[in-house]
Formats: sequence, structure tokens, C-alpha cells
Amino acid sequence: MTDNIVSGEKFWLRIIYIVSIVITLAVAFLILGPRPDGMEGMLDVSALPHLNALLNSTCTVLLLAGLWFIKRKQIQRHKKTMLTAFGVSVLFLVSYVIYHWFKAGPKMYVGDFSSIYYFILLTHIVLAMIIIPLALITLFRGWNMQIAKHKKIARITYPIWLYVSVTGVVIYLMLY
Repeated sequence: MTDNIVSGEKFWLRIIYIVSIVITLAVAFLILGPRPDGMEGMLDVSALPHLNALLNSTCTVLLLAGLWFIKRKQIQRHKKTMLTAFGVSVLFLVSYVIYHWFKAGPKMYVGDFSSIYYFILLTHIVLAMIIIPLALITLFRGWNMQIAKHKKIARITYPIWLYVSVTGVVIYLMLY
């Protein structure tokens, strides 16, 4: 029985890593890669940065609520809240991809705090790439009631996910 669990977990971990790499490469391509002629402006995506900030803010609140629930041993509320936070993050990613597909390149920062902005942006980007597999593994282990493993990785995942959510809002505020 234990061998089946280990081999099943290995299978899902491979899937998680593959999905994480594909998502990261797809997002990088959408931001930096070429687009077919006529894509920019084909769809009005001007409201999506505002939606993305709202989704990041919502995710932040959900992450804080999830921590609140688990600290009070409210496991079912914790599960529902964390799954909702993950769903909101997925919606953010979809919106972000749509925005960058129909708009050429990233918005340039024009404020007075460029070194602060670029530090936040760089750490946000790197940690956003890292959070994809971490969040998926954390959710997988929680879903499968691997409590000890879930707690161990959640201690790493949670602050990174929270940082990415908060800095997403900070980047928005600095750009808009």
C-alpha cells in the first residue's frame, strides 16, 4: 500500500513540475515573444490590470483568512478558503495571460522610485515562478491528507504566495 502511495505521489509530482514549467514558459513567451500581426488592440483589455489587482487583493485576504482558520483548527474552513485562494490565483493567471496576449509588452514604470520598483518586480517575478509548483504540491498534499508533509511545505509556500499576492498589488499601484 505504501509503495502505491509513493509511486502515485511521484507521478503527480512529475505532472506538477511539467505543468509549472509549461505555465512559466507560456507566460514568458506571452510577455516577451512575438505576436501575430493585429493582435494588439484586437480586444480592449484596458480594464484587466484593475481586475488583476482586485484578484491579487482578494487572494491576499483569502490567504490571511486561511491562516486564521488553520490556527484555530477550523480545518474545513481552511481547506475551502485555500482552494478559493488557489481558484482566484488561477483566474488572475488567465486574466494576466489574456491581457499580455492582446497588449504588446509590459507597461513601463515612470515613477521616482525605480530601484524600489524594479527590486519588487524582480522578486515578484522570480517568486511567482516558484509559487506555481509550491502551491500545487501544497494543495496536493493537503487534499490527500498528508498532513505532516503539507505542514512542512506550507511553511515555505504560504509566505511566498502571500508576498507574490501583495507585491502584485504594490506593482499595480506603482504603475497605475
